[in-house]
Amino acid sequence: MTEPQITLYRLQACPYCERVVRTLNRFGLEYESRYVEPMHSERNVVKRVSGARSVPAIVDRETGVTMSESANIVEYLEGTYGDAAADGGRAVDDAATDGGRAVDEGGA
Repeated sequence: MTEPQITLYRLQACPYCERVVRTLNRFGLEYESRYVEPMHSERNVVKRVSGARSVPAIVDRETGVTMSESANIVEYLEGTYGDAAADGGRAVDDAATDGGRAVDEGGA
């Protein structure tokens, strides 16, 4: 069995995290959930990965994208794996221009 290409950093019972989970499930994407510390100041693992302590955050090893903020993640997933991807969507570029955090791990 192969390791999921997407890692989701999340909190339990977080509605923003659940929004991302619903989107991942809608597209049938395999992912690994990593539950993080509830206290914002102790989310060092998320900060190391995404540069911020906010959740949800994803790391997509398939595309090299690391991103936080649920609305931006959903837009990215739709553009990369949903119907918009079939239309040549540019979710990473769009997220970068509208305040999303898209980081190419390969160049960092």
